[in-house]
Amino acid sequence: MIWHILIIGILLPQSLAHPGFFTSIGQMTDLIHTEKDLVTSLKDYIKAEEDKLEQIKKWAEKLDRLTSTATKDPEGFVGHPVNAFKLMKRLNTEWSELENLVLKDMSDGFISNLTIQRQYFPNDEDQVGAAKALLRLQDTYNLDTDTISKGNLPGVKHKSFLTAEDCFELGKVAYTEADYYHTELWMEQALRQLDEGEISTIDKVSVLDYLSYAVYQQGDLDKALLLTKKLLELDPEHQRANGNLKYFEYIMAKEKDVNKSASDDQSDQKTTPKKKGVAVDYLPERQKYEMLCRGEGIKMTPRRQKKLFCRYHDGNRNPKFILAPAKQEDEWDKPRIIRFHDIISDAEIEIVKDLAKPRLSRATVHDPETGKLTTAQYRVSKSAWLSGYENPVVSRINMRIQDLTGLDVSTAEELQKDEPDAFKELGTGNRIATWLFYMSDVSAGGATVFPEVGASVWPKKGTAVFWYNLFASGEGDYSTRHAACPVLVGNKWVSNKWLHERGQEFRRPCTLSELE
Repeated sequence: MIWHILIIGILLPQSLAHPGFFTSIGQMTDLIHTEKDLVTSLKDYIKAEEDKLEQIKKWAEKLDRLTSTATKDPEGFVGHPVNAFKLMKRLNTEWSELENLVLKDMSDGFISNLTIQRQYFPNDEDQVGAAKALLRLQDTYNLDTDTISKGNLPGVKHKSFLTAEDCFELGKVAYTEADYYHTELWMEQALRQLDEGEISTIDKVSVLDYLSYAVYQQGDLDKALLLTKKLLELDPEHQRANGNLKYFEYIMAKEKDVNKSASDDQSDQKTTPKKKGVAVDYLPERQKYEMLCRGEGIKMTPRRQKKLFCRYHDGNRNPKFILAPAKQEDEWDKPRIIRFHDIISDAEIEIVKDLAKPRLSRATVHDPETGKLTTAQYRVSKSAWLSGYENPVVSRINMRIQDLTGLDVSTAEELQKDEPDAFKELGTGNRIATWLFYMSDVSAGGATVFPEVGASVWPKKGTAVFWYNLFASGEGDYSTRHAACPVLVGNKWVSNKWLHERGQEFRRPCTLSELE
């Protein structure tokens, strides 16, 4: 019996040394402890350097007093045999000892620790991945750059700010991806913060250089020209800006001639500027998906809402639930989505998480061109698989699912299969139903959404949701197509059980109607 565990963090290919840190809150917390250890090591190094300087300082103060006295009467001073001996001793021995102290490298311990820890550091792909994740959150939750930069996100416990340099870096990542829409947004934010007087390692010239070109790429030639002139006011010798200025002026003059010729033929004809928009990979379904993630889904009519109930469920008189029935709540009517409350304890959750953490790996998707499993930018979760025989807690939870659903869990998937279609044959029949545990609360975001019907189901620790992927006839219910929303603040642990057709023949008999 295999159980699928999924952790979804908040922003690509991986290597053995760099396992895609940006895709997992769990692994990022390890980096926090690593950085804390390095800070401790750095403070130890600073203390060692301070102790060393303190010793040198004491030497300097002692010798300053001694030489001040000696230089007042050099002959009289060395006339004393003890002073003569000590002078020879200092210059022959003690100054050599001081030299060795000054040359002593106190950084060995820190550098050694840093070298060891560096092999576990994130790489460029992780940094770029985290930046792209932030841009995705910006679009999904309709956030402006100023809100993100100031850290004004819902449910935050540890407020954090973006510097102008951070905003510039986000803009550069978007620029590298030819995403000029986000390049413009973040370069403008960086420029605003610099205009407000923020001290930064980047300058306005660098920002304006990227910004003017991003604006030009989106078809706003007037604004691109204005920004280029502003850049040249700051740096009149900027070679690329001077070249762009001539090119922009040439294009504008050419367009002016074309418009003039067109107006002679049709005086009321107007040219329509190229409209700015979001990234080029924007999909038709994405707008509906993002609205659902923001909680802007379809609102049920009062008549439909009246048909949704909360109840106690005893698993069809199952002995385990007669005295302590499960709490059940209707989340949606068509398709029917049911939530079970208090269905998994905190202790069970911790055991499952401890079992899963060492096995977490980047979730993959099916590439229709190659037929192979591969990572994808839009799926940055990490997953693991647990077998019922590995731990009695996992086995007990599996039986709980069977008792409450009335379905046989023995034919559930035994290998991880990331498929584009939940109804593809997998040897034990199609996926007849899905059971999804929420093993953490999420401060903001992280809903499970059903774009076909406009439903959003929000995470709540200790609960589980259940729905059928197939009609009783065996036909696929495509209204259950669902997707996970990115976590805006916090982290999300879920575990799911895919139940299959095989073994359910008498537990859920087939009907004659295709859509029942």
